[in-house]
Amino acid sequence: MLIRNQKDFWSGVMFAAFGLFFAGFGTRYTFGSAARMGPGYFPTVLGVILVIMGAVIALMALSSKAETQKVDRFSWSTIVLILGSVVLFGLFLPRLGLIISLVTVVLVSSYASHEFGWRAALINTVVLVLLCLFVFVYALSLQFPLWPTFLGA
Repeated sequence: MLIRNQKDFWSGVMFAAFGLFFAGFGTRYTFGSAARMGPGYFPTVLGVILVIMGAVIALMALSSKAETQKVDRFSWSTIVLILGSVVLFGLFLPRLGLIISLVTVVLVSSYASHEFGWRAALINTVVLVLLCLFVFVYALSLQFPLWPTFLGA
């Protein structure tokens, strides 16, 4: 059996794995019915849909009619930069405030791109900081420290 489209095959396997995970945990809760859904209904049904969708995508990648595509080499540095920026955000938010944490997460995760450029990263940073301030602080009135606590702001 030849995998003609590796990208589709592995994405199908990923969908199916996530679906099995959610469906497995969903069965630990009361299922209910479509009219009176229990807490396990949504994750179980969503998991089953993901498994079916993943199986269809993976099987279509095995077809002789599938477009031939290879999976590129895995870049560990990209994964570390993106996940690391999220971890830094979580660590920095209570100590350094929302603005510095957002600047850190956007710049570090932008650096993970193969097309990184300082100008685009800085513009992206300004836009995302302003958007987050508007949505989370002003529109939703969430209580985040905006600046580091040692500045007294």
